[in-house]
Amino acid sequence: MASITSSTGLGSGLEIDSIISQLMAVEQKPLAALAKKEASYQAKLSAYGTLNSAVSSFQSAMATLGKASTFEALKTSVADPLIYTAKSATNAIPGTYQVNVTQLAQAQTLATSGQTSKTASIGSGTATTISFQFGSITGGTLTNGVYSGATFTQDAEQATGSITINSSNNSLQGIRDAINAANMGVTATLVSDGSATPDRLVLTSTKTGESSSMKITVEGDSALQNLLEYDPTGTQNLTQQSAAQDTKLTVNGLEISSKTNSVSEAIQGVTLDVLKVGSSSMNITRDTSAVETGVNNFVKAYNELNTVLSGLMGYNATTQTAGALNGDSTARSIQEQVRKMLTSSLDGLSNTSMSLSKIGVAFQKDGSLAVDSGKLNKAMTDNYGDIASLFATVGKATDSLVNFTNSSNATKAGSYAINVTRMATQASLTGTVNLNAGNTTITPNTAISVMLDGVTSKVYLTEGSYNAKQLAAMVQSAINGTAAFKTADAKVTATIDDNGNLKLVSDRYGSASKITVNNSGGTSVASFLGTSRTGTEGVDVAGTIGGLSATGSGQFLTGVSGDVGGLKLEIVGGTTGSRGTIDFSQGFADRLNKLASSFIGTDGKISALRDGLNASIKDLTKRYDAMEARLTDIEARYRKQFSALDVMIASMQSTGDFLTQQLEQIKANSKS
Repeated sequence: MASITSSTGLGSGLEIDSIISQLMAVEQKPLAALAKKEASYQAKLSAYGTLNSAVSSFQSAMATLGKASTFEALKTSVADPLIYTAKSATNAIPGTYQVNVTQLAQAQTLATSGQTSKTASIGSGTATTISFQFGSITGGTLTNGVYSGATFTQDAEQATGSITINSSNNSLQGIRDAINAANMGVTATLVSDGSATPDRLVLTSTKTGESSSMKITVEGDSALQNLLEYDPTGTQNLTQQSAAQDTKLTVNGLEISSKTNSVSEAIQGVTLDVLKVGSSSMNITRDTSAVETGVNNFVKAYNELNTVLSGLMGYNATTQTAGALNGDSTARSIQEQVRKMLTSSLDGLSNTSMSLSKIGVAFQKDGSLAVDSGKLNKAMTDNYGDIASLFATVGKATDSLVNFTNSSNATKAGSYAINVTRMATQASLTGTVNLNAGNTTITPNTAISVMLDGVTSKVYLTEGSYNAKQLAAMVQSAINGTAAFKTADAKVTATIDDNGNLKLVSDRYGSASKITVNNSGGTSVASFLGTSRTGTEGVDVAGTIGGLSATGSGQFLTGVSGDVGGLKLEIVGGTTGSRGTIDFSQGFADRLNKLASSFIGTDGKISALRDGLNASIKDLTKRYDAMEARLTDIEARYRKQFSALDVMIASMQSTGDFLTQQLEQIKANSKS
């Protein structure tokens, strides 16, 4: 607001400040109107901010309730949790199970012969490669930590690893550090036993289970070979301190084994964490309290939003004040749309008789929702499996090899036919050499160049003489253990087909699945793949959903347009042709979550209104600043004008006083 400089008439007695103050009060009335309008905009902007926050909180609650798993929880109890604990997923089957644990999983531990020093050099320092393979040791006898007549079968699922030792690290301490830095599935420690040669290198597999036993190959310095080479079927320069073994248990009398003490899927949907040998029963029941909590949270979330809306839109008769959004069409529309959605029917439900009122959720006279616990308990008893469909997005396929994955805002509830015209495939490369005809020898420093699913890397193969199955296991673990493929999560499965040929199959499905193998030094690829170098590329699934076109990516088939737009299905197996139907329904929580997005999203109604108000406030601020500047000029002009008037009046008064004096003098002279 323009300021007024204090001033009085210099000689005229004119009240300049008072006059200018009154004039400026009139001039400033438009400024006050702008300030009042800005205050009203700010109040409405704050109200929309409150409403936006309330809708956001409501949306967060709906997002949680929109997950089917929220209403499918199970309660698991173990009679003796000191023997094992258990966790159940939503697909577990309620019942009573007797679990008897007879053995715990453990890792293999190997120790070197004693050395006189941890830091003394071992050998000449010649560059030496130490390679680790993992697998199972079977048969033969074990005496004082040494096997005789045993067989080692490599585990193709576990990657091979290697380190290089030279003059910079050819001590027990250096070898320990190199092994640990490689992070290849082995932990190395140093132990001193107090003897004349006290220092030993102890190697422990980081994984438990029978298939995690080690085989160690050393290429290079003979001293390191004599210290570290370990083949359970031959030379064993390390001594086994503890054998690798699986967890063993029975479930209702059925024998189960596991590589780890965390046993998954021995019972469908259940993970057992085994702690010690012993027997204990376990009960799995439906967790109705989780459903009750979910329903009550749904009601609570709605009531909190409704309270905020009522406060912003209402009128207080006692204080005679209206809410900031009283009469606001957007706030009224939000309230009406939410209420309308809650009173509408849901299409696509497998149980069409299921509704909010059937589970005891109903509107009260004041517009709030309330839960009748009696009706809810009866619904959980009679139709437990259908309650999730009331709140969450659910897709149920009649074909067990078709999985519902996702949907979009465009997807409409309904039952849609699924037709697959092409199954997804994986890239594969099949050799032309019958490996069953004899062993294949891999010479030291053999490497192959592999391109797998768009990633290319050199892969080192462990030297040795391999039969067909052993070679397949070694090649698979070597490829999958290569850093570039591990980073890209690219894997292969290597098998021997009926003709004795090596077959490599990418784990990935679809057109992005590709595989080629070429020479990169050492034993030629031709010795185990023959003339094959480039495999057959994978293809994407193809088909229709609800008779409408769908795009394929790997095993995923996604609706493009119409009612099935955004409906995503995973076709995990089966054949081409009709694959039954997918029943898709959107529950209240999921629908309300998406409705909330239309209010507060980037292009939502509230967002648009807030953007508009901010723009209007910005414009008012510019107008206010411009008007203040103009008022400053007006005041300056008034003050200049009245100052000039003051001077003129003072001059006129002076002249009048002079004339009066002269007249008085003339009058006096005439009398004398």
